[in-house]
Amino acid sequence: MHVSIIGIGLIGGSVARDLRRTGFATRITGVGSTPERAQIALNLGLVDRTAPLEVAVREADLIIVATPVDRIVKLLPKVLDFMNDRQTVTDMGSTKGAVIDAVRQHLRRARFVASHPMAGTENSGPSSALDRLFDGKVAVLCNVQESAPDAVSCVEQLYTALGMRVVRMDAATHDLHAAYVSHLSHAVSYALALATLSKEQDDEAIFTLAGGGFASTVRLAKSAPETWVPIFTQNRESVLNAIDAFSRKLAELRSSLDAGDETQLRRLIEEANRIRRILP
Repeated sequence: MHVSIIGIGLIGGSVARDLRRTGFATRITGVGSTPERAQIALNLGLVDRTAPLEVAVREADLIIVATPVDRIVKLLPKVLDFMNDRQTVTDMGSTKGAVIDAVRQHLRRARFVASHPMAGTENSGPSSALDRLFDGKVAVLCNVQESAPDAVSCVEQLYTALGMRVVRMDAATHDLHAAYVSHLSHAVSYALALATLSKEQDDEAIFTLAGGGFASTVRLAKSAPETWVPIFTQNRESVLNAIDAFSRKLAELRSSLDAGDETQLRRLIEEANRIRRILP
C-alpha cells in the first residue's frame, strides 16, 4: 500500500516508522510543514520521498493527516478535493467534532474516517518520532456510519498494524472523554509549571529538589503551544467542564486541609485511590 503522511512530526513520523517496520506500507510519501522538516524526515528515513500536497494525495492509497488540529480543519477539505472514490483519508487529531464539521457537506465525505490514536509524548518534530509508540494503545474511530465501509476497514487495518486496539464512538462522546483523560492533564501540568515557576525563581533549585512525582506531573508542560492551543480552543466547552470538575475537587482538598480535617482528607485520598482499579 502507498501511504502519504501529511505532517511528519512526532505522530506522523512514528506512524511512518511502524508502517515501514510492519510492511503495511510499501511506499511512504511525506508532506512536511516546512521544507526543513520535510528534509529532516527524508534524512531520517521516515519517508521515501517528499512531495507537495496535491501530488502526495493523488498518488496514495491511504492519506494520513497528522498535523495540529487547526491545520487539519483547513487541510482536510483540500485533501478530499484531490482524492478519487477509491482512496481513503484519516486524521489523527485529538479533537473530532470540529474536524468532522469541516467536511460534513463535502461530496467525498464518505472517504474520510475520523480517528484519534491515543498516544504521544511531550516532544514534537520528526526527530522525536519513536518506534512502537502506538503499541498496546487505543485508537478511536468516530462517526463511522458517515464513512464508506471499505474506508473504515482500511483505517482499522492501519491501526491493527500499529498494534492498537480499535474502539468506536460518536465525536461528541470522544471529545468529552478526551477532555478528562487527555486535555485536562495537560492543562493541569501547564498550571503546575506556571505556579512553580512563579514561586521559584531559581531554576537550579527547582532542578535540584524536583522529585519523580513533580517531574512526571509536570512533564506534559513541555508540550508545544502549536499543538495544544488549537486542541484547547476546538474542545473549549468540554475542557472548561473538565477544569471546573478538577477545580471543585481541588477546592475540597484545600478546604479539608484548611480546616485540619484529617478524616475528610483521608476520605478524599482513598476515593482517589480507586483509580487503581482502572489503571493498575
